[in-house]
Amino acid sequence: MRCLLSCCWFLPCALKTSCCFSLLPSLVFASHSFVLPAPLGSCQRRSGVPCRVEHPAGGYKKLFETVEELSSPVTAHVTGRIPTWLRGSLLRCGPGLFEVGAEPFYHLFDGQALLHKFDFKEGHVTYHRRFVRTDAYVRAMTEKRIVITEFGTYAYPDPCKNIFSRFFSYFKGVEVTDNALVNVYPVGEDYYACTETNFITKINPDTLETIKQVDLCKYVSVNGATAHPHVENDGTVYNIGNCFGKNFSLAYNIIRIPPLQADKEDPMNKSEVVVQFPCSDRFKPSYVHSFGLTPNYIVFVETPVKINLLKFLSSWSLWGANYMDCFESNETMGVWLHVAEKKKGRLLNIKYRTSAFNLFHHINTFEDNGFLIVDLCTWKGFEFVYNYLYLANLRANWDEVKKQAEKAPQPEARRYVLPLRIDKADTGKNLVTLPYTTATATLRSDETVWLEPEVIFSGPRHGKRTAQSHRSSMHTISHPCPANPHASIPIFAAFEFPQINYKKYGGKPYTYTYGLGLNHFVPDRLCKLNVKTKETWVWQEPDSYPSEPIFVSHPDALEEDDGVVLSIVISPGSGPKPAYLLILNAKDMSEVARAEVEVNIPVTFHGLFKRA
Repeated sequence: MRCLLSCCWFLPCALKTSCCFSLLPSLVFASHSFVLPAPLGSCQRRSGVPCRVEHPAGGYKKLFETVEELSSPVTAHVTGRIPTWLRGSLLRCGPGLFEVGAEPFYHLFDGQALLHKFDFKEGHVTYHRRFVRTDAYVRAMTEKRIVITEFGTYAYPDPCKNIFSRFFSYFKGVEVTDNALVNVYPVGEDYYACTETNFITKINPDTLETIKQVDLCKYVSVNGATAHPHVENDGTVYNIGNCFGKNFSLAYNIIRIPPLQADKEDPMNKSEVVVQFPCSDRFKPSYVHSFGLTPNYIVFVETPVKINLLKFLSSWSLWGANYMDCFESNETMGVWLHVAEKKKGRLLNIKYRTSAFNLFHHINTFEDNGFLIVDLCTWKGFEFVYNYLYLANLRANWDEVKKQAEKAPQPEARRYVLPLRIDKADTGKNLVTLPYTTATATLRSDETVWLEPEVIFSGPRHGKRTAQSHRSSMHTISHPCPANPHASIPIFAAFEFPQINYKKYGGKPYTYTYGLGLNHFVPDRLCKLNVKTKETWVWQEPDSYPSEPIFVSHPDALEEDDGVVLSIVISPGSGPKPAYLLILNAKDMSEVARAEVEVNIPVTFHGLFKRA
């Protein structure tokens, strides 16, 4: 479940009220061609939907258990052969502390940040982890209680204070969390762990030591920033955060942090705002977790999940609330898409509109012949998906997990096509002329452009059991599903936490994306999707729970999918080594190697591979 996790950022730094997080892994199943692997293999399938996979043993609950940090790296036991060219470190973030003393955290995005590292060197692998020494963590450890309010957990005043001190503490303003549990990204030669508030935390990627807290408000006009910046090949970083715009209205700023220059000055000091997007509601900014970027354009998708600014200020001060209490949905706005010219910092005066959905992760965005192609992992409707990510739901027994998940919005990977040139003479017509997509864009009489997507991956709520094709080693065998082969079964699935060959194909036409599959919010498979043909490959093993797949390209790659996919997998029933780092062939999702460790590894959300 990585990557559908997120949060919010919305108030000025002076009020200390921005906030945000990141979402957990999503689900995977397809009604298109499907590949379901046998253990230690991968497999291909041309049509049909997958057989339902059950998890009655509840091994997924280990994803949400507190662990201890390690005093030094431990050596992993390697099965298979690590590619000799794979040298460097896999860095990942996630929660590692789910309670402080007797006080529990309640939401997936509340646990205190734990930084993980798998090191690859000459065919050997080591694993290390340390808690990020944020203010939230250090103060919690010092006072032995939850001190700073998190996404879904309110921090009550110190019970040791007298009644007058406790009363006045409600009115002293909001302390914004710096709990950097969502992602890691580079700025110049430095690395930062982050959530989605105005605070990021500089870390040492070699030792995992915490260096210092950094407040983005001191460098640029944003109240927070997402945990999904775009990092270009020259080191330039783009991100988005909300701010106060004209007439004290909320807006969204795109910020640019330049690459390290010859003067070696910290690039943060040269941060700048390149363009400002307007907000559809003056005092209710939308939740934003990611955005699209091409060589020439910036795409911002404004969804109906809103942060009620007045409710945030009043409820937090008067009776104590957390961030989740301040979200609401605009049931009538649908989704607005905004586009700006990247180099000129100029907004396009085109009003793109479509039906309501939640959005956490962009797959990729690229330009083609006067159009922008925007591929997204969406969740249908205006209800906030995070409502279903409380730990009580995720730790429940399997039947209850399914029951709750089936109430949630339906996931679907979609392709939208945005025309960049509009002629009023084309009112009422579909403006999309690209031959390879069924997506449409219709110019309406009110001068809005109504978008209908092409579905590139869908997880239907109901399907039929069908035979499945497995390939282990070099042999292909067909196995029918048990019980009635035509029985209608509920399927809740999504393609989420998407990754691509970003260095070479980010912002450009591409073919492949890799994602995490969740079965009723339980991550139980890894998936490769051909966005052109919709062919799908899947890796899966019984009672195994992977993390977001990270694609690492071969240094001499000639093809887009020439490389490996890395994922942390927990397998609680596998004996003394309950977790491992999985290495897959990125072409067919077959297993190359695994590096097992003798400790449990809780859920991680996002991360990166840092080459040696």
